[in-house]
Amino acid sequence: MYNLLSIYTDTRSKRTMPYTNVLCHKRNYYMKFIQTILTLTLLYLITSCSNGKLEEKGFQVSPTSDNAENEEADGLNSDSLKFDTRPSSVLLTGVPNVRLTTIYKVNINKRNNATFIGSDDFHYRYEDPEQNKGNNWNNNLMPGLEAVYGYNMVNISHYDIKANKQKNFFDKPVLVKTLYYPAFSKDTLNYSPVNRDYFIVSVYNDDTNKDGFINLKDLRRLYLFNINGEKQKALIPENYSVFKSEYDPDNDFMYVFAQLDNNNNGRQNEGEPIHIFWIDLKDPNNTGRQY
Repeated sequence: MYNLLSIYTDTRSKRTMPYTNVLCHKRNYYMKFIQTILTLTLLYLITSCSNGKLEEKGFQVSPTSDNAENEEADGLNSDSLKFDTRPSSVLLTGVPNVRLTTIYKVNINKRNNATFIGSDDFHYRYEDPEQNKGNNWNNNLMPGLEAVYGYNMVNISHYDIKANKQKNFFDKPVLVKTLYYPAFSKDTLNYSPVNRDYFIVSVYNDDTNKDGFINLKDLRRLYLFNINGEKQKALIPENYSVFKSEYDPDNDFMYVFAQLDNNNNGRQNEGEPIHIFWIDLKDPNNTGRQY
């Protein structure tokens, strides 16, 4: 079979006509044109990314030495937690009458003064259904619990459909690291259905290091909330900063790694003791320390 785009034959003389050169010339022209467009597009993207880099998570809560003479810093009131927020998404929980809404701080792009908020992302665990029969977590991080996070999530709205009541998890803005909530999916663990009726929130909720900001440099706490969105207790002592967790499917335990604020300076420091706590996810009021 002949390539009709690269060769043309004169059936009268059986000679090959010079269409090949013409077509190659046009093809080279279009290739150079496309390469030029791609190069300009790449340069634009690189410039945009360098100018639109996200700022560090967090917000100011009190004056600092750098801006004590200025009433406002980066668009936030320096003497309060008052700043604009917006809802992002409605989360469907495994409890039909309870719906959550994630609330985000309104950020300002300093390059063009446009406003934007973060969006919900989820932690997933890959699973092979053929190898995990009887343990269908629907790719959730832990069975029965979905885990959501996002850039500058500052609160969570709880709405009870039956009671027609709305409330926020926190009375003031915080920096939410991860929200664990009852999964909407029908998960199983060892062939048994898993149903959760509580929330766990990993959060920076205080300016523990007294630098005037609530951000990733403060101690990170872990709190338990009941299904009505009411805080029950700190699952890890508040003089620790949690930094990772693992799951034990045999015991349905969540293991939490946390660093002790040994010198009471409100931040994590190299060399401070690390301990491991366990949380019984069947009843998260049941906790302990194993290391």
